Amino acid sequence: MAREIAALLLSAAFCSPAAAGELKTHKLRHGGYERVYRVYAPANLDKAKKYPLLFVLHGGGGSGRSMKRLARGSFERLADAGGALLAYPDGLDGHWNDYRGDESRKAQRENVDDAAFLSAAAGEIIKIYQADPARVYAAGISNGAMMSYALACRAADRFAAVAPVAGAMPERLAPDCKPGRPVPVLIMNGTEDKLVHWEGGHVTGPFGRKKLGRVLSAERSRDFWLSNNSCDPAKKAESVLNADPKDGTSVMREVYAACAAGAAVEFLRIDGGGHTWPGGLQYRSQAVIGRTSRELDAAAEIWKFVTKYSLPPVGGK
Repeated sequence: MAREIAALLLSAAFCSPAAAGELKTHKLRHGGYERVYRVYAPANLDKAKKYPLLFVLHGGGGSGRSMKRLARGSFERLADAGGALLAYPDGLDGHWNDYRGDESRKAQRENVDDAAFLSAAAGEIIKIYQADPARVYAAGISNGAMMSYALACRAADRFAAVAPVAGAMPERLAPDCKPGRPVPVLIMNGTEDKLVHWEGGHVTGPFGRKKLGRVLSAERSRDFWLSNNSCDPAKKAESVLNADPKDGTSVMREVYAACAAGAAVEFLRIDGGGHTWPGGLQYRSQAVIGRTSRELDAAAEIWKFVTKYSLPPVGGK
């Protein structure tokens, strides 16, 4: 959540295999600001086809570049293998307006309409690239996870599914969140998150030195979407993953598939996990952010989930 995270990610000594495609930087004037986003396009896309587009949103104090590093090249490998486009946008001064009410961040203090910006960026990418308008998705960590929730609430006509990691529904967002359709949601939270706490309440900076707005608990965030999607909680499927007992984490997966319009909710409780990206870079010490689970690859989980969904046809026909 803190600005220091961006510097640590940018300076991390990590080298991922070179991706086969091309990453291009684009600029878009929106809301009085010049905004930046980067698009990764694999080299082997068929010009006669349309491909899914995934927005990957960085955490507070980060950037599109730092988010790319955090996932250790996993999204690029998936895009190369399956055919897809990736977007890595930058928040204003490194932050998104996730409607949490954190007045210390310019985007939130000035009420920047990031849902509109990201929707507009998606529209531009659809014009320039071979993106399928019915298969646009969003995922992110921390502030980016909360922004993913905001997109599900405020841009459900653009984003077909979302996948927040190490974030929770902002308390101020929830009462006004009334999407026009059920939105498929994949949620990943660590029980030992030291910044966006499992039990909700104040989001804090490292060691609890700052209070940065309030969020629902991880479980209440899940329950919000179970209600929104008219899911039957009694029909959930559960499974446990603990393939690497030495990493100090295990994963309880809850799958709620009996939902309106097939808009499932999946909830991954990462026992022992911190404010981290599962399978990603341990970008700061465990004393500050907690453990990074090696039980799963968050990018692969996100890709498997979101690409099952498309926006319904206009008019529902």
